[in-house]
Amino acid sequence: MSTLLEVDDLRVTFPTRTGRIEAVRGVSFSLGRERLGIVGESGSGKSQTGRAIMGLTPPQAEVTASKLAFDGIDLLAASPRDRRALRGKRIAMILQDPKYSLDPVMSIGRQIVETLRTHEKVGKAEARARALAMLEAVQIRDPARVFDLHPHEVSGGMGQRAMIAMMLIAGPEMMIADEPTSALDVTVQLDVLGILDRLVSERGMGLIFISHDLRLVSSFCDRVIVMYAGKVVEQLKASELGRAQHPYTRGLLNCMPKIGADRHPLPVLDRKPEWAV
Repeated sequence: MSTLLEVDDLRVTFPTRTGRIEAVRGVSFSLGRERLGIVGESGSGKSQTGRAIMGLTPPQAEVTASKLAFDGIDLLAASPRDRRALRGKRIAMILQDPKYSLDPVMSIGRQIVETLRTHEKVGKAEARARALAMLEAVQIRDPARVFDLHPHEVSGGMGQRAMIAMMLIAGPEMMIADEPTSALDVTVQLDVLGILDRLVSERGMGLIFISHDLRLVSSFCDRVIVMYAGKVVEQLKASELGRAQHPYTRGLLNCMPKIGADRHPLPVLDRKPEWAV
């Protein structure tokens, strides 16, 4: 399996009034043409890891790594112009909530067309046709109608599908999906996961799937990285998540609801100071 992304000792640090806060502390992993899950609680550094890879970290933050390379390209040494050329064309990211990711004053179709024409020299007619085809590919039933709608005029599930269409229109080789189903109901979740799964298998994409839902990640991904306090505490195959060894991962699994089990009082995670060291 060819390696698309190599991350070695990635660190993201933010200056604050009380000192420097290290949000990501020495994260290392690689990604091939597979589905890699990153799980952990809110604040564990999952999203900041994805944003650092994309080059979307706020300018006041400091991003360092022994190696951060996509398909042999040193991302930290690349110029802002080169990073912009990669974003959307070869690397794409689905952000958590389409309501905050889509431009509220532009129609959905216009936003997808703009993404395509930023990276490829195509005419308006061809761009529209490809945008409509992509909306249909993400299972939007009436793409011509949705093309002309604004984000506030569609449901959360349809907005998320439109966001996926926008990220896929230029044919990226790697996708980072940051909690892409957290705001959706269960049936729409399954549809979105089916779309992502098909894209990985048919297009040979690499997918980083960021989530806090261990059960979802264990059934959808090939491998799983577990993060706590900005660090990777465990890496294992998704099918072996139930046999995880680290006490933090075991604690997260123990907090999951179990049908038919007596869960009174509900279990809570007993954090140990040494986990964050």
